[in-house]
Amino acid sequence: MGNKDSKKIYLTFDSGYEAGYTQNILDTLKKTNVKATFFITAHYLNTAEDLVMQMIKDGHEVGNHTVNHKDITSLTDEELKNEIMNLHIAVQEKTGYEMKYFRPPKGEFNDYTVNFVKNLGYTTVLWSNAYDDWNTANQGRFEYGKKKLLDNLHNGAVLLVHSTSKDNMVLLEDFINEARNMGYEFASLNDFE
Repeated sequence: MGNKDSKKIYLTFDSGYEAGYTQNILDTLKKTNVKATFFITAHYLNTAEDLVMQMIKDGHEVGNHTVNHKDITSLTDEELKNEIMNLHIAVQEKTGYEMKYFRPPKGEFNDYTVNFVKNLGYTTVLWSNAYDDWNTANQGRFEYGKKKLLDNLHNGAVLLVHSTSKDNMVLLEDFINEARNMGYEFASLNDFE
């Protein structure tokens, strides 16, 4: 959570695979002048490199969500390092971009992994607000999703949504406009306070 005295909120997407909605999400973010952070896996990079390049070109942050989306608390030090650094190197080689934010898959972490990741040069980013949008079998609830996000907004909120959700593609522009009408400002993790 960011500064509780600031009306800034932070929009983040987890992107494990491309489901066909990210281009529309990027178009909406550009139209509304919102910068977001996309936490990608190696699968995402390898199958949607053009979208990763667009994220970077459009000024969004791209974060590390590991190579294989495994529970990092069950990995050896070498396995954890490989899950993070192999993706780091691949992104750097393919795009020239240097990632610095890390989100543990499924939010599974402990003090040890946070410190380990920090020693690799990353800041671990969790979230303060999310909803069950990851379930692609349960879509068509964009009003539900928008309400879940709006009802749980607070100063400094780090919002987690998934780019694999058609609902998020549909609700995004309305959500952004309504959040702004509530006095919130969308900020980049680079401006986290």
